[in-house]
Amino acid sequence: MTQQILSFPANASTNRFADLRPGDLSADEKASLVELALTILARKHRRGSALTSPEATRSYLRLEIGERHHELFGCLFLDNRHRIIAKEELFYGTIDGASVHPRVVVARALELNAAAVVFFHNHPSGVAEPSQSDLRITTRLKDALALVDVRVLDHLVVSVEDSVSLAERGLI
Repeated sequence: MTQQILSFPANASTNRFADLRPGDLSADEKASLVELALTILARKHRRGSALTSPEATRSYLRLEIGERHHELFGCLFLDNRHRIIAKEELFYGTIDGASVHPRVVVARALELNAAAVVFFHNHPSGVAEPSQSDLRITTRLKDALALVDVRVLDHLVVSVEDSVSLAERGLI
């Protein structure tokens, strides 16, 4: 009996998804793919994982909260090595706003013994551009957390298609 040996060209890609396009997938396959992506990204952002890639964090949050129909505000609470202690959605609102209370954020950061935080919230409108209100609450939160020595590393505004980092824009 002859054994058949499979061979691949030296430049063959090992990425099975490289040529796959959204139009090639059924609705069930798309849902499965999104679930797989969330699982992979969640493993990168589980408790004790270090935030080493801003882009992975943004992608994770876009998948996780980008399609929500109401605005929500949350925090990634981090230790002094920027490892995740917890990811929490703290405030929920309507289609165009959520009330954020600095005392709740400060209390939770102290409860978790966080050394740093990354804020995130979504814009259900699909436009990730930060509003003046977003900038004001970020400043209030940063000032409140500074009183208890908790650093604010970033505030990410997320939509389905995009995300904006206030830190990258020099606004933090």
